[in-house]
Amino acid sequence: MADQATILITGAAGFTGQHACRWFAAQGYRVFASVRSEAGLPGGSGVSYYPCDLTDKRQVREMIYKLRPEYVLHLGGKNSVPASWDHPLLYVESNLMTTLHVLDGLHAAGLEHTRVLVAGSRLKFGLGNQGAATHPYGLSKALQEAAALAWGELFGLHVMVAEPGNLIGTGPSTGVCSLLARYIAGIERGEELPPFKLTKGDERRDFLDVRDAVNAYEILLTQGIPGKIYPVCSGQEHSLSELAEVYAKLTPATLDLRVSQPALKSPVSASGSASTVVPQSLWDMGWEAAYSWEQSLTDILNDCREEGRARS
Repeated sequence: MADQATILITGAAGFTGQHACRWFAAQGYRVFASVRSEAGLPGGSGVSYYPCDLTDKRQVREMIYKLRPEYVLHLGGKNSVPASWDHPLLYVESNLMTTLHVLDGLHAAGLEHTRVLVAGSRLKFGLGNQGAATHPYGLSKALQEAAALAWGELFGLHVMVAEPGNLIGTGPSTGVCSLLARYIAGIERGEELPPFKLTKGDERRDFLDVRDAVNAYEILLTQGIPGKIYPVCSGQEHSLSELAEVYAKLTPATLDLRVSQPALKSPVSASGSASTVVPQSLWDMGWEAAYSWEQSLTDILNDCREEGRARS
């Protein structure tokens, strides 16, 4: 990485965005973090926050023309499957149109050589498969990925797509690992909480530490091939029952975890396959996961404990 190369990170106030800002600042990049509002964001981290509404094409153009980034990590958008049922049009606008606004801004500013990595999703579905849509979120991400790569081809932009697995880690995550860790931390503090329900205990997911993911994002930004989609995952899957078992070993508290175990002939994978293979091309670029699943869960639980003590 060239010293003080400029990177624009959208969605910087989110779970992955906060980790990405810290990572790229630590690597010596000049980081500009696009956020809706600077209110409540940490200061003094070597990150310059830039308020911008990504759904406003004019604001995005002005931001890109002013910053003229050499790299763009596009994390902006919405990522809740349940909430997408309540606001389907909002999800399409947020995930599809914000991506096109960023790419349009780069083209308008004459920044065709800026390298762009769009964070897609493994929960997308194939646009060519009739009846494959399972939720509006998957539709929005499928449209986002297809449009981003097509826009790059049409206008000569250096666009790549990353498809992360289930990212876990410390910070403002709403994923099951963080939700369960906050529940455990509450029980340890003596709070009276209802049972924690884990549905589909045999459902298997590929969990990847967000710190490993942002490391992969830097590698893809600097070495990835435009026009390609890169899965970013650990290559190992764990069931929700295993998740409960690991956390139970990490706490002295007695937990009331309700895990449903439907009678199925084979394990259910949230990614739609029984196993996940990290693409050899990403390994060839020098990436490997540095954090084990157990280490990630330990860090999450300790972070939730600290969070609880700070509030009390």
